[in-house]
Amino acid sequence: MSDDRLIEVKDLKMYFRSVSGYWPRRKVAEVRAVDGVSFDVRRGETFGLVGESGSGKTTVGLCLLQLYRPTGGEVVFQHRDLCKLRGGELRPVRRQMQIIFQDPYGSLNPRMSAADIISESLKIHHLAPPREYSRRVAEMLSLVGLDPDMANRYPHEFSAGQRQRIGIARALAVGPEFIVCDEPVSSLDVCVQAQILLLLQDLQQRLNLTYLFIAHDLAVVGHMSKRIAVMYRGRLVEVGSRDQIFDNPLHPYTRALLAAVPIPDYAAERRRKRTVVPGVPGALEQPGACGLQPACAEATAECQATPVLEMKEPGHWVACWRK
Repeated sequence: MSDDRLIEVKDLKMYFRSVSGYWPRRKVAEVRAVDGVSFDVRRGETFGLVGESGSGKTTVGLCLLQLYRPTGGEVVFQHRDLCKLRGGELRPVRRQMQIIFQDPYGSLNPRMSAADIISESLKIHHLAPPREYSRRVAEMLSLVGLDPDMANRYPHEFSAGQRQRIGIARALAVGPEFIVCDEPVSSLDVCVQAQILLLLQDLQQRLNLTYLFIAHDLAVVGHMSKRIAVMYRGRLVEVGSRDQIFDNPLHPYTRALLAAVPIPDYAAERRRKRTVVPGVPGALEQPGACGLQPACAEATAECQATPVLEMKEPGHWVACWRK
């Protein structure tokens, strides 16, 4: 693995079994939430992962952190395959890899104050003596733009944007190098979204952080990310730089996502044509061949087989038989 790569994901798979009956329980289906995903994240960059709800984006992030133990594949972080680590071997790695959750209220324990939430990780990893907790909590709150005097308040006493800032402070408390941002602004008001995105960018520059930024909004991902991967039905369909994805999208699904991004010109918005793509299948459905085939005007007999990612230009990969 080259020195500029912090994380390398190789052929990642995460399958969930659907069972029926009480005892004995029998397997009735296998849900392939992530099916053969490969990419790398370079140090100091924001790598965007975009796709519709149910495409497997969050599952990828949880597999990277080993919150889900992958069915197959490798997650190489700092030259170690995390999928092979067990128990106590993962604890020092977890300090270096943190997550910011989508729901700024559900991800916080309502029975714990902001101080308790932020200092909990300090206790778990033994990063400071108890007498230092108050000072460290005040530093973290100031770092994310909150008044340290708010430390003794509970989650219900904060606004949604403030709660997300507490979630960010909790992730930063242990001094991580890599953070999974799992749709961190999707549940916030537009003006608050802008504030949180600016905060994340500022923290990245100040602390030399690396992000995996997961979202379904291409406009947000394009604002945050240098490179972008587009995911559909558990597979990556296109990977490239921000300019390649926005200026020269090669996959029909990527073009459909871009066509769905609202534009401020009302007249142009009404004239614009959109492509309707089939939704992510239900839990017990398994897509065959190319998942986009039913709605793709360019589909041919080749599309009966699942396409693989191929490089069409330097740094630009696409999984499509027609490209």
